Amino acid sequence: MRKSKRFVALALVATFGLVAAACNDDDDDGTTDDTTAETTGGSDDTTAVTEAPGDTTAPGDTTPAGAALNVGIAFDTGGRGDGTFNDSAARGADKATDELGVTIDELEATTAEDRGPNLETLTSNGDTPIIAVGFAFSTDLATVAAANPDTQYAIVDGFIPDAPANVTHLAFAEQEGSFLVGAAAALKSESGHIGFIGGQEGALIKRFEAGYTAGAKYVNPDIVVEVQYLGPDGDNTAWTSPDEAKQIANGWYADGVDIIYTAAGGSGAGTIEAAVESDAWAIGVDSDQYGTATPEQQAHILTSMLKRVDTAVFEVIKAAQDGTLEGGFVTYDLSVDGVGYSTSGGYLDDVVDQLEEIKAAIIAGDIEVPSE
Repeated sequence: MRKSKRFVALALVATFGLVAAACNDDDDDGTTDDTTAETTGGSDDTTAVTEAPGDTTAPGDTTPAGAALNVGIAFDTGGRGDGTFNDSAARGADKATDELGVTIDELEATTAEDRGPNLETLTSNGDTPIIAVGFAFSTDLATVAAANPDTQYAIVDGFIPDAPANVTHLAFAEQEGSFLVGAAAALKSESGHIGFIGGQEGALIKRFEAGYTAGAKYVNPDIVVEVQYLGPDGDNTAWTSPDEAKQIANGWYADGVDIIYTAAGGSGAGTIEAAVESDAWAIGVDSDQYGTATPEQQAHILTSMLKRVDTAVFEVIKAAQDGTLEGGFVTYDLSVDGVGYSTSGGYLDDVVDQLEEIKAAIIAGDIEVPSE
């Protein structure tokens, strides 16, 4: 029985020496069931996924092994029910309540101004670890973590320069998963004309775009890829503008685009609506969006790029419970099924062998995926 209560969302202080064990959820996602995360060094990128030399943090305090945990989850705007990023984190937290017996306190940031107070509230509540879901928590987390060295924090996608030892950074190779759905789009496109809609035009979503475009052009060098963003870096409305995404998608579909990949949080729902209306394809992001779509929508979701935030959240909580959580960086990439693509609906059945060959080549280093 789930022991989760909506409380407040606060995030990111964790000491995390985690070579992660498998903990995928039950989604039919075309990836393996076992996931092992690789601990890496620091980076100067906001959402670094590459290894940097040297030990970036000193060992911090850890929760005693076997202790009963009260865990804090600080969701970003959109919260549970966004169908993508936050929902993936929620699945990891729910799995921890079911399998590890922890209690979850959670809070959603409805505005940017909520992030810091939510972290402070979770900390005052005595929760540890506290997991901040999203790079936008980075600045607030830096302040809260430094002021509370005995609390463990983790942050998804964020980066804190010279982070204290009680912060674990959870990074993902979004460009690798996006390369695969870009390849899928090129293999399935009949028009040779596809699109990408991004949320905030910052370094994080640029990785999705870079991988998608590179994957499509790897399959078809002549393919045309339209690109548009819903807002500049820092514009939180970019994640919650499905009407704007729908307007862009409808225009592209009318011009002959037959597949659009949207990496824009809850805004992606607009692209799916447009795909239904135009009898075209949409590609989901972060979660397997086929699983939460209506039957009518499912007929138009070609695949989803999977970002296993659920795996990362579960593994942080388990490491804290085991007393092994340490600060630093953990990267989830294709080699550990930290990113991937879904096969729900069977729409990729005729090309999945080709996609798996491409995936193997990326893991082997034979294909270099750009991140910019």
